[in-house]
Amino acid sequence: MLEQPSFGRRLRQLRTERGLSQAALAGDGMSTGYLSRLESGARQPSDRAVAHLAGQLGISPSEFEGSRATSLAQILSLSTSLESDETSELLAEAVRSAHGQDPMLRWQALWLLGQWKRRHGDSAGEHGYLQRLVTLSEEIGLAELRARALTQFARSLRVLGEIVPAVEAAAAAHRLAVDHALSSQDRAASLLVLVSVEAEAGRMPDARRHADELTVLVRGRSDTLWAEALWTAGALKVRQGEFAAAEVLFQEALDGFDSRENLTIWLRLRIAMAELHLQKLPPEPDAAQLCIEAAEAALPFARTSALEQSLAALRARLAFHEGRFADARALLERLGRTELRLPYQSRIRLEVLGHQLRILSGEEEEGLAGLQLLAEEAQENSNINLAAEIWRLAAECLMRARGKVRGATGG
Repeated sequence: MLEQPSFGRRLRQLRTERGLSQAALAGDGMSTGYLSRLESGARQPSDRAVAHLAGQLGISPSEFEGSRATSLAQILSLSTSLESDETSELLAEAVRSAHGQDPMLRWQALWLLGQWKRRHGDSAGEHGYLQRLVTLSEEIGLAELRARALTQFARSLRVLGEIVPAVEAAAAAHRLAVDHALSSQDRAASLLVLVSVEAEAGRMPDARRHADELTVLVRGRSDTLWAEALWTAGALKVRQGEFAAAEVLFQEALDGFDSRENLTIWLRLRIAMAELHLQKLPPEPDAAQLCIEAAEAALPFARTSALEQSLAALRARLAFHEGRFADARALLERLGRTELRLPYQSRIRLEVLGHQLRILSGEEEEGLAGLQLLAEEAQENSNINLAAEIWRLAAECLMRARGKVRGATGG
């Protein structure tokens, strides 16, 4: 007797292994809706349905037996060779029942699942898998695995705005890489995160020292790691107010990095350059517009919700700088109707922009109160750099608003 939900899981495994869509497997003898309910376990399979599906798959009905379920090793191979949401979901199911199996296979599975969640901008889901990965790495005891797990865990903590534990995890990964003489790749990967979180925590001397170490490590390269290192060093320069030096680093990365190697990194560099032009004093909206247009032209080839939202947020900030406040509000409202897949700092900056618009529309008290709460939240999370940025933007916006009032009164 074939029972649910094991039959549904096995059916989906067999279909996914063959690269078939639900419509292709259902064929003319079954509706895709019924097939979907079978795979989800919502319907018990009839003998006729089992015979039809076995024929479509070219197997014996006995292949649906749960005892023949695909092993973790098989699903890992499938997930590595055929990257898709369906194979990742199968892998997630396999991991849930993989206790007692080879820890190295479980480590690889958790790593792939963390990457899957990251691609979809599911920061909480990624954090959960990486937390388990760190624990498993400690059990296995290999320095390379421990360092790589801690590096990715630190990056996920940073995205969630948990700066203090992110600094601790990144520093631990860096110590492992140095103490165990790990590869330059492992050492540089830990430094990429460490420099960023130290800067966000206001630990600028440490961030500068580690940025210098990172620059030496990637010298002579032109790959993704090199581009990320220049991006990280440039972002540090921005935080120090050295906009010209930051622009040189961003431009060097854009000129020397082939977008075909990693289009997502290339797009992030374009976005970083656009943000730089808006942060300059005075801002350079025309230059920012060119960067945004270049990024949007390439977006269809690397479309993710996080990148789309980053560009929409950037367009809202550009509209604000150009005095197109109605456009900025419309973009913020549109983003507010979606499930945001942005990092913590980007989400906070969107809220900051909303409060700036309130101040400029005459709701000064409410806008300032909102900015104060955001700055205090950032301070409590040890995100010192972000808190200082919010206070600076509040002061600039207040001066701008009161200048408008004086100008209107004087007129």
